[in-house]
Amino acid sequence: MQTLWSAVTAAIGGIMGLLPHVLHHVGFLAGAAVISGLVGNLALFAVGQVLSLPFLLRLRRRFGTWRAPAVAFALTTAMFAVSAFVIGPAISGDLGEATPPAPTSGQEHEVHHSG
Repeated sequence: MQTLWSAVTAAIGGIMGLLPHVLHHVGFLAGAAVISGLVGNLALFAVGQVLSLPFLLRLRRRFGTWRAPAVAFALTTAMFAVSAFVIGPAISGDLGEATPPAPTSGQEHEVHHSG
């Protein structure tokens, strides 16, 4: 029974750990105001780190030092940052290189209104 309970809690922990990572990829689907952009990514990062606290505490108990949880925290932070700020924008085509629209001359504007 203990093995089954361990498997269930491990599955729940895995899902809760993956959820913020998956959700930050659907930002363009859920709407810009909800979970996209810097604020949305940081909010999901915070949720992911809070949900990883039981795992970090277990690492602390197992190794008897805060070094292992600190390394795990640093690695997940680095992976999230690369995913959110490098891979995500590369996939969506939003690399921050917005080109301004070409200026229109006054003559083109007048032609548009006459006719």
